[in-house]
Amino acid sequence: MAAPRRRTSAELQVNGGLMPPSAHVIASPRGSGSGGAPCREEHAVTANGGGPALRGAKPRGGGSVCSATKTSGRRRPAGRMPLWRVFIFVSVALNVAALPLLLHQYIVSHPHHPGVISPDQQHHACAPPPGTSGAAARAPSTGKPSVTSDSVINLDHGDPTMFEAFWRETGDAAELVIPGWQTMSYFSDVGNVCWFMEPLFDQQVRRLHRTVGNAAVDGYHVLVGTGSTQLFMAALYALSPADAAEPTSVVSTAPYYSSYPAVTDFLRSGLFRWAGDANSFVGDAYIELVCSPNNPDGAIRDAVLSSGAGKAVHDLAYYWPQYTPITRRADHDIMLFTVSKSTGHAGTRIGWALVKDREVARRMTKFVELNTIGVSKDSQLRAAKVLSAVSDGYVDGDASRHRLFDFGRRKMVERWRMLREAAAASGIFSLPAETSGRCNFANETAANNPAFAWLRCDREDVEDCAGFLRGHKILTRSGNQFGADPSRTCIYGREATPAWSVEQFRMAN
Repeated sequence: MAAPRRRTSAELQVNGGLMPPSAHVIASPRGSGSGGAPCREEHAVTANGGGPALRGAKPRGGGSVCSATKTSGRRRPAGRMPLWRVFIFVSVALNVAALPLLLHQYIVSHPHHPGVISPDQQHHACAPPPGTSGAAARAPSTGKPSVTSDSVINLDHGDPTMFEAFWRETGDAAELVIPGWQTMSYFSDVGNVCWFMEPLFDQQVRRLHRTVGNAAVDGYHVLVGTGSTQLFMAALYALSPADAAEPTSVVSTAPYYSSYPAVTDFLRSGLFRWAGDANSFVGDAYIELVCSPNNPDGAIRDAVLSSGAGKAVHDLAYYWPQYTPITRRADHDIMLFTVSKSTGHAGTRIGWALVKDREVARRMTKFVELNTIGVSKDSQLRAAKVLSAVSDGYVDGDASRHRLFDFGRRKMVERWRMLREAAAASGIFSLPAETSGRCNFANETAANNPAFAWLRCDREDVEDCAGFLRGHKILTRSGNQFGADPSRTCIYGREATPAWSVEQFRMAN
């Protein structure tokens, strides 16, 4: 019986070129008869997985496909590598060696093809911008361009990054690692009215209020929301009767926070609608929004309406020691707070409400459930860690600890000093008179230094203060958005170079 044979290199040739090597090159089936019997036709599987190839192919020169070694019956010397293995090895080596050359040629000839990054592009992608240090290049983007003489100062909205310097100094006190398996469930505490609230967040909210003394927590339900704006909407939903003949009127004393009208009417709800200034409202059924300290003028506010059918929601976002003296422990029916104003972590998007009535708390929770199916647990855990770090700073009266409210008050006092100096130097701008009070938290008299300024333009030929400042590359929010005269404008605190604000005010004069 003839011995099985292997394909030679000639049998792997197609149109004068070598086929790519394949693991599926197979030996011929065994033939029959004597050693001189002709070999049977063989099949080779193509490298791309195709069907039989080279059926009956013959080597160049017209010779038989059977090798001389096999047809003669001579043995191959022991230890010698089969010829077919040599050719496969050489073929693989040549293909591997040619691959970098082919890729280089493709990159050179197709420099702008999607997915192709040229050496120049790699250099520019990895190198920091000119004039930027390596550390700055690795820092996360805040979306703020560098300040130049041609910059426009945007004071139309606040951004509490001024607290970043404080948190950089606290080390790992507010750092948190969340394992991949944690916070996977929708549920946090099914026994709580707010079933998606993390128990640790509830604990730290109560602890911080007890530390500061700005709000009562005993006998209250704590609710968590995606920022206090969501809880503001939840409160409107919870306090509006579903069977009322008309939408419930929502009011606030002017100047009121400019977002109240827009948020109230955004969805054109049939349950409630914006009705303007509380001082001019006539009726018994209403929801009064009380912002204290008030955005935009910083005044300490109480409700102005009184009716058995009326309800009040107290927005106490700025009732913290860095902005205003803590004169009493607030104990209203519904009180709203947020980490963006208390600790500066606006990007965490966490707010909370303290609610006395269980049914109101249940309805507010239902709104959040329908709106966002709960609140991010990751954000709650981070907020809890941050609030814990704030409270820890005031344990045992240890002044060596990192104290957020002390840091914030120093910042606000310095900024208000500079702002008042700039307004006085202009000769055409004025600010509300500075007020102060006994702060129970600091145990001393403290001034009111809000995170915003209610600015007035006193020039006779200027009716629109925001428009006037816009002409000098300062963007502010016009007084008519707060239900007030356009001669007023509100400017919000940002982490910007204060000297630019001073210079722009002087230019305006």
